[in-house]
Amino acid sequence: MLTSDQIQQYSNEGYTVARQALPSELLDELRHITDEIVASARGLTDHTPILDLEPSHTPEEPRVRRIKTPQLAHPFYRELAGHECIMSPLRPLIGNDIRLRAGCKINIKSAAYGSPVEWHQDWAFYPHTNDDVLAVGILLDDMDDSNGPVMFVPESHKGDVYDHHSAGAFCGAIDLETQAVDVSKAIPIYGKAGDMTIHHARLVHGSTVNRSNKSRRILFYEYTAADAWPLAGVEHLDDVDGFNSRIVSGKPTLRPRLADVPVKVPLPRAPHQGSIYENQRTLGHRYFEQAAD
Repeated sequence: MLTSDQIQQYSNEGYTVARQALPSELLDELRHITDEIVASARGLTDHTPILDLEPSHTPEEPRVRRIKTPQLAHPFYRELAGHECIMSPLRPLIGNDIRLRAGCKINIKSAAYGSPVEWHQDWAFYPHTNDDVLAVGILLDDMDDSNGPVMFVPESHKGDVYDHHSAGAFCGAIDLETQAVDVSKAIPIYGKAGDMTIHHARLVHGSTVNRSNKSRRILFYEYTAADAWPLAGVEHLDDVDGFNSRIVSGKPTLRPRLADVPVKVPLPRAPHQGSIYENQRTLGHRYFEQAAD
């Protein structure tokens, strides 16, 4: 369970960290399965529905920067998503009825070349009828100042949703030359493997390239209150049974809760699909230095 101070921190600043949230046996299994999936990149010449590759990837020297929808790659990830060690800290934040979003991923910043992620708000990608929407990040490795830690801008979840468009299309990133975002206040998050970050979907965050000799991998799950329904253009709801099968705590509802929250729909779609890394290719002015080839 989160402490009252952690709950207050999430409310005030838009994030908190649950230390040693993942039991050691689950952490070991998570690392083992993830290593096996990454190893399957050998021989690939392009991205797949599961693996997003670094620009410097070659079939002989595989480099993976993201496992997309890991729950489709191995059932362990879907089982872990509803584990009580994760649900227990989330209930005080978004209620007892919780749905897992389909957009889970493992971001991999490999030693010496792991790609950066430009400043963005998750909310820009998937606005809902209310903003009881958050993401958790489970650390597979220790995260410190040297290996590209996640950085959060405190209290940015209380403001507007910033423009994440470039040249008239969605790009999944904020251009700091045109948007008044003060990232000088960003807080780098440090932690040990097994720690879990929790951040509000409207919180501005990003991370720089990994220049160290240590990998930095994070499994991100996205969750919503069950009565937060995705807006048009965000997710197809033709299969309501499938939508409700992602309830990981409590029960579903057919009554979306409407809240007065800022929304900008992520359309027209980004020219480059597949991952946030691909979306952000069209950003006009990059903030973070890119990884070397």
